[in-house]
Amino acid sequence: MALDELKSALPDYAKDLKLNLSAVIGNSDLPAQQLWGTVLACAMATRSPAVLRELEPEAKANLKPEAYTAAKGAAAIMGMNNVYYRTTHLLSDKEYSTMRAGLRMNIIGTPGVEKADFELWCFAVSAINGCGQCLDSHEGVLRKAGVDREVIQASVKIAAILQAVASVLDAEAALA
Repeated sequence: MALDELKSALPDYAKDLKLNLSAVIGNSDLPAQQLWGTVLACAMATRSPAVLRELEPEAKANLKPEAYTAAKGAAAIMGMNNVYYRTTHLLSDKEYSTMRAGLRMNIIGTPGVEKADFELWCFAVSAINGCGQCLDSHEGVLRKAGVDREVIQASVKIAAILQAVASVLDAEAALA
């Protein structure tokens, strides 16, 4: 199992991360599509080859082809949107946030899967990329769709643990 490989690759000082991988992903109550779509989108967002290499095969095995593609699409579109909207939010000149973005975002309207699942993946990637404006936007859409706060929180936990694991593995690889 991919989680076991990641856990065994972590050093002893990251024991909490090992435990959280099991608790947050290994014992998740999320439906398979929500869980593995979130895992795949977040693994891509971490930019860690080790994390993506370990988790992608299991995500692919647990997702229908259209969900697999949509999860990757969520990571891709949020890679762009998070930079753009985080920037317009952080700039002192608020006029930038009133200007038309003019960026293609077609996948958000037609992701190929249930809208709420795609929004959940976008939300989790936005947590990794640190875009408060995108977090608020996607959380609002999720709540309007009736998604429970516990599900939204679960996606943030997945994002948090995968980002932490990626940071440790990448740091250890650099130090090796």
